[in-house]
Amino acid sequence: QLQLVESGGGLVQPGGSLSLSCAASGFTIGYYAIGWFRQAPGKEREGVSCISSSDGSTYYADSVKGRFTISRDNAKNTVYLQMNSLKPEDSAVYYCAATYKCLLNKGAGPQYDYWGQGTQVTVSS
Repeated sequence: QLQLVESGGGLVQPGGSLSLSCAASGFTIGYYAIGWFRQAPGKEREGVSCISSSDGSTYYADSVKGRFTISRDNAKNTVYLQMNSLKPEDSAVYYCAATYKCLLNKGAGPQYDYWGQGTQVTVSS
């Protein structure tokens, strides 16, 4: 079965860091662009970051630029999201998803072919 599984979420204090992993099974993650999305209760899903398959280009939402870093290790069939200087506003369920080409604008979600189940990130003192 084709699956993406997120891990690494948890509870962290403001200013702290977390590293999320997105592991693929049943397909080769290197053939896909991988995006990270997040959704908090009562809010719309928003695109956070994406890494392309063609040239490894990276993209970030303005709200996380300079704090988050996306990377991939195709040998491990995994994409990562390193999150630093976390803020309470970053609290959400984080999802990874696979598509042909990076797209993060509002409404981009339906473009993505595969989605993980999500991992909870809570930033609180």
